[in-house]
Amino acid sequence: MGILNVTPDSFSDGGRFNERDAALRQAEQMLADGAAIIDVGGESTRPGAAPVSEQEELDRVVPVVEVLHQELGALVSVDTSTAAVIRDSAAAGAGLINDVRALRRHGALEAAVASGLPVCLMHMQGEPGNMQDDPQYDDVTAEVVTFLRERISVCEAAGMSREQLLVDPGFGFAKSMNHNLTLMREMAALQALHLPILIGVSRKSLFGKVLGREVNERLPGSLAAAVMCVERGAAIVRAHDVRETVDAVRFAHAVREAHKES
Repeated sequence: MGILNVTPDSFSDGGRFNERDAALRQAEQMLADGAAIIDVGGESTRPGAAPVSEQEELDRVVPVVEVLHQELGALVSVDTSTAAVIRDSAAAGAGLINDVRALRRHGALEAAVASGLPVCLMHMQGEPGNMQDDPQYDDVTAEVVTFLRERISVCEAAGMSREQLLVDPGFGFAKSMNHNLTLMREMAALQALHLPILIGVSRKSLFGKVLGREVNERLPGSLAAAVMCVERGAAIVRAHDVRETVDAVRFAHAVREAHKES
């Protein structure tokens, strides 16, 4: 899953792709580099990010979804929590809803059900604006699994089929450095949910804290983490550096699957 931020304030590439033509060219390159999904986001969810208005998010996201679908035939994921964006993106050709708030924002659950699209449910405490203030867990992995199990039940009760759902443990969202490291080490526990696992670790501040690297120096750490997550059951890896991540993930997947061919 290649990341296409159409926001002016993303932590990693803010402002670079928030024009339609630039976004189209970047998506073309990510597809050529091996991305299977393009994830379009119009509201930054970096720590401390402020929410954007519904209309602003619609204006940023929907035209890009439409052009990626119509001109590139891309499978487009929309990184949103907003009901109107879910509805209009589905109408514009989106194929997946990727919600960091796990459909908890007003109207999002109903919009997702009406869209009929698959949805990725992510774990997060609080909101991006305050999520890193002082995250607390007794057992981070168990609490993430419990939260996701509860959100799955809510979605099923609302009329979604289990086959429509994916889960994301939410690395970097309301988690300290040690929470993230522990969750990654124990990530195989998420397989108990029996749903595809999506992970996003690309260029996260975790690598700055552990390795002392700036954002543009975090590719090696991102690749190492992606491989470890694939080994622990990740089915989709969300990344900025698509070509390099595709190679790393393909090799990790080949190792994981080798015994099945012997």
